[in-house]
Amino acid sequence: MIDVSDIGAFLGLDVGKGEHHATAVTPAGKKAFDKRLSSSEPKLREVFGKLKANHGTVLVVVDQPASIGALPLAVARDMGCPVACLPGLTMRRIADLYPGEAKTHVRDAFVIADAARVMPHTLRSVGLEDETIAELEMIVGFDDDLAGEATRISNRLRGLLTQTHPHLERVLGPRIQHLAVLTLLERFGSPAQIRKAGRRRLVTLIRPKAPRMAERLVDDIFTALDEQTVIVPGTDAAALIVPSLAGSLTAVLDQRKALAGRIEELLEAHPLSKVPTSMPGIGVRTGARILIDVGDGSSFPSAAHLAAYAGLVPATRSSGSSIRGEQPSRRGNKQLKRAFFLSAFAALADPASRTYYDKKIAQGKHHTQALLCLARRRADVLSAMLRDGTFYESRTVTSG
Repeated sequence: MIDVSDIGAFLGLDVGKGEHHATAVTPAGKKAFDKRLSSSEPKLREVFGKLKANHGTVLVVVDQPASIGALPLAVARDMGCPVACLPGLTMRRIADLYPGEAKTHVRDAFVIADAARVMPHTLRSVGLEDETIAELEMIVGFDDDLAGEATRISNRLRGLLTQTHPHLERVLGPRIQHLAVLTLLERFGSPAQIRKAGRRRLVTLIRPKAPRMAERLVDDIFTALDEQTVIVPGTDAAALIVPSLAGSLTAVLDQRKALAGRIEELLEAHPLSKVPTSMPGIGVRTGARILIDVGDGSSFPSAAHLAAYAGLVPATRSSGSSIRGEQPSRRGNKQLKRAFFLSAFAALADPASRTYYDKKIAQGKHHTQALLCLARRRADVLSAMLRDGTFYESRTVTSG
């Protein structure tokens, strides 16, 4: 928890692109400042300086510490002001406790400031270890965008193949992001062109990208081609589009590969990186996301708080005496939840994780529910590892 015993003013900033709204309250709850200010270093310095002169130590709190909130935090640090973050989801829930329903910059800035005053346990520290974290967050965010773009292009490619030659799609679709398949589609965009190229030429083309499966893949392709003799309308148009999409997807995947190298470098430079990545199923990307959103875990009073923040706590649906069971929570940090889910799925190869998953299946839970339970258990373990600064130790699970 952030110590607020020596704070003379709590400054809440509802940050925006061009300007912010700033509200400062004293420890007694009296407003000391309530104005808009431009997103510029001189104006921020002026306001912080006046508040420091009049009230002593000023705690600067934002709801978005990255992107548009980065400059105010950097200026505050440079002027010796402690800084903190009130996460957006937390801020919205706290706002429900205050009068009024309107969502305005003025109201939000006051809620941030007053919550820092009366509920300091809701704040998250924003440490400067954290040029590394800031760079990680920027790169991982871009990588998330590229992942979405790769999915969009992949789906478009599979859609075109399904429309023109479903048999061929069944062979190539599951491998659509493999470089061998993309190389083939970028060179030959239609079933007729693939057939005309011939087996030997195709094997020679894709063998450098898939030495172990080249001949088997080409055999499967020609088997699929033999199963459809008619030409579907739109095939010629697809032949123009498919190579372009394949080239675009290759470029996106190459960008993700380059980013993965930089993410790994930044991850290795962070002192805590080896703690989450020591767990089975947590790789470079999921480890980076966990480090960005969880940090050293000190912002979460308990493992339950971390699980709730990640949306891993099942929500019970009930009405009167009728209980309809538990469902995955729709709240929480969706990116962090996805990272825990992906790591839980990848960890099924780990004997201890698999034992726990199988136990939940035996209890009647379906696949997604069992994965949710495993993800929650892993969040609990990770919380303890971060708290104690220890690495993961595999144990056989005997109880659930």
